[in-house]
Amino acid sequence: MIDYAAARAVAAIVRTGSFEKAALSLHVTPSAVSQRVKQLEERLGAVLIERGTPCTATEKGALLCRHMERLGILEKELMEHLPGLADLSSPSRHVTLNVATNADSLGTWFLEAIASFTGKTDYLMNIAIDDQDHTADWLRRGKVLAAVTSNADPVQECRVTPLGALRYHATASPQFLRRHFPTGVTAEACETAPALTFNQKDRLQHIWTRRIFGREISFPTHWLPSTQSFLEASLAGMGWALNPAELARDHLASGRLVELVPGKPLDVPLFWQINRLAAKHLHELTRAVVRVARDKLVQPGA
Repeated sequence: MIDYAAARAVAAIVRTGSFEKAALSLHVTPSAVSQRVKQLEERLGAVLIERGTPCTATEKGALLCRHMERLGILEKELMEHLPGLADLSSPSRHVTLNVATNADSLGTWFLEAIASFTGKTDYLMNIAIDDQDHTADWLRRGKVLAAVTSNADPVQECRVTPLGALRYHATASPQFLRRHFPTGVTAEACETAPALTFNQKDRLQHIWTRRIFGREISFPTHWLPSTQSFLEASLAGMGWALNPAELARDHLASGRLVELVPGKPLDVPLFWQINRLAAKHLHELTRAVVRVARDKLVQPGA
């Protein structure tokens, strides 16, 4: 039989990042949490928690956490139908859903979707941020139940729903354009004009230049891991960048930003992938994500 007290301790440590915070959430002492985890690890002959700041799950610990997350969803649904089963003497257990998305979706439309969902339920959300080309890896590793991803191929045991495309404009301030592209936006000028890059996984600027010029361009770049900083740095004249259309729209209309090549946006198709077992119980989450996405994102034929 599974020692659920110990399993909940492991999940709480991973969720909160420390033994002390896990103990607080479980209404027990840190020593009790430590003892539960130690006994379970000894029983399994495997380390479940990587001790550190924060504490993280090992591969086997993540497997246990994934089971506890699914169990929490099932128990929550059962309690809604059979409230008499609830132990009123035990602390209320909120279920935290682990979901991955890209930063630009979170900064433009995804927050509205999850806020709509949490406004109608008492689920808590743990949102992981990664590049849209890599969020599907979080699903493959079992670290999340669902993800916004650019991957149309279903991850094993997942359902896929097309959401539309997140549109980007290659933008810069008028001053930046005059300084770095005085005779026009050419491949040669792009090779010396500083760009903005989110992180090492961000390929959007490279994809856009390859489509415009027909070849790979190497350019100097500032590294700014923030959707809002991307926009502000563009406005401040630090560099050119692919900014989400929704965030750049008003600035383009006012002339504070200009397109490097007018009428040449980059559309990145996005998909919602959710674990099949979770999908049966989280249809309201999927409904909220799809509804907002189809209102905010570019749809086929638009």
